[in-house]
Amino acid sequence: MQSKVKVEGDEITGTLKYLDTGSLVDTYGAGNFIALKFSDIPATATSVKVGLEPSQGTGLVELINDPDKNGVFKVTNRFTQNFKIVTTDGTHTTTQIFDLARLNVQEE
Repeated sequence: MQSKVKVEGDEITGTLKYLDTGSLVDTYGAGNFIALKFSDIPATATSVKVGLEPSQGTGLVELINDPDKNGVFKVTNRFTQNFKIVTTDGTHTTTQIFDLARLNVQEE
């Protein structure tokens, strides 16, 4: 689904393959998907919302209660979408935004 995807500063780089079969395609349609695992969640976090902005209608999704801390997101336009993480500890909210423009995407 992807190769050499990594976070570098405020960018996500790597290559996303084009998917035209499988359960993701059945739900969201053919396209490029990015799969991410979130491992640096602060112990004090009461909410961690993640997702692409703009998204395909799902908006940011809550990650804090997901036991696997994994997410898969459809990238429809790497130049206009960003990946966003919003972390709240009950009193303070931190927002991180990651540019996707340097991602390579395979076409149909």
